Amino acid sequence: MELSTWLAFFAASWAISISPGAGAVAAMSAGLNHGFRRGYFTTFGLVLGIWTQVIVVGVGLGALVAASSTAFQVVKWAGVAYLVWLGIQQWRAPAAPMVAEQDGGAQITRRSMILKAWMINAVNPKGTVFLLAVVPQFMNLSQPLLPQYLVIGATLGFTDLVVMAGYTALAARVLGALKAPSHIRAMNRVFGSFFVMAGSLLAMFKRAD
Repeated sequence: MELSTWLAFFAASWAISISPGAGAVAAMSAGLNHGFRRGYFTTFGLVLGIWTQVIVVGVGLGALVAASSTAFQVVKWAGVAYLVWLGIQQWRAPAAPMVAEQDGGAQITRRSMILKAWMINAVNPKGTVFLLAVVPQFMNLSQPLLPQYLVIGATLGFTDLVVMAGYTALAARVLGALKAPSHIRAMNRVFGSFFVMAGSLLAMFKRAD
């Protein structure tokens, strides 16, 4: 990949990462409920989900999802159901203060946080279609594709690690200042609603004909 091409993709990657979406909601929700150090593990799952999407597109399965109405609908509604379920879970979460320093008593493990975040990005046909539309513009088909996909995956992963750190820190430090149970309950419901909204937006997403 040419340096000028990579720089253009690098700039696009920042725009992709900063754009509000289910990943940003997940990062802020984790920061609110677990503090920065524990909540940041959610970002690792989000990045793994992005890499899964890149692999799917790279091996050609993304083209199947984009071309097959049935495959697209199955993946799409699985993603919708998962986001809505996360929203309900967040809405019903207990009004407890953050547990950032209480690793020993935390009920949610880092592994489960990573897995949950991975599913948010991996089970998202919108991401697949987006990558299919954007990535080919930055690739040279006359050169080996694997190194280019590795560069693309690494670039997307880096920008997401940085941006989601900001979202997680924002929630942990600013929103985390709300200590009263009523405040925590209200914020849980706000983030729960955001997850449901993200699911609703995904439900309205359609393939370009």
